[in-house]
Amino acid sequence: MSLEQRIEQARAVLKTAQQDFFPSAFASSFGVEDMVLTDLIAREFSGIEIFTLDTGRLPQETHDLMKRVADRYGIRLRIYYPDSQAVEAHVNQHGSNAFYESIPLRKECCQVRKVEPLKRALAGKRAWITGLRREQAVTRRELPVSEFDDATGLFKFSPLADWSLIDVWTYVRGRDVPYNALHDQGYPSIGCAPCTRAVAAGEDLRAGRWWWEDPVSKECGLHTAAKRHSERPAGHVAGTA
Repeated sequence: MSLEQRIEQARAVLKTAQQDFFPSAFASSFGVEDMVLTDLIAREFSGIEIFTLDTGRLPQETHDLMKRVADRYGIRLRIYYPDSQAVEAHVNQHGSNAFYESIPLRKECCQVRKVEPLKRALAGKRAWITGLRREQAVTRRELPVSEFDDATGLFKFSPLADWSLIDVWTYVRGRDVPYNALHDQGYPSIGCAPCTRAVAAGEDLRAGRWWWEDPVSKECGLHTAAKRHSERPAGHVAGTA
């Protein structure tokens, strides 16, 4: 399948989300995949809200990109922050870098800084859109383009699920889409600053995320295994699941 065909399929998925699942929202972490969707949504699908989660531990390069996106596309991004009292309680009990100590403590930090704000961001929505791809991690190899997410009670769309990294970068470079400066420093996947490092040549795309953990545990709780709906959602595009 050519890149242009993949772009058209992604457009069809976004059209379904906008028309048949209004109001829907796109959750951006400002990685390169998310910049593909930001470009498409900002240009063609103004009915889809774009939001991000500011965990309080994001690298400066991500904040810089937020500003560039707002200026480039003339859009106001919705930014959701963790509850300050919940952050204080977690840090006071466990320390500011407890996520290095155990997977449960890391996931508790993600729960406070990501999962709870996501729930607020998705309140009142009928669907959410992500930049997830199957190629990104072993935990995402079975990722469908559309599914019912049991945790949120919403339909979840991943328009780039079957895109390769080459597809993503061809789109971004060919259309001069802004992207996170950390990608040029060896960061294929970008999250919170203390939980992300550059990767060496040949390493897995997400080897720099929570690098002290086993690959099968490398999810923050935003994208847990979803309950697959037995029927396609209304307006679902044939051949994209």
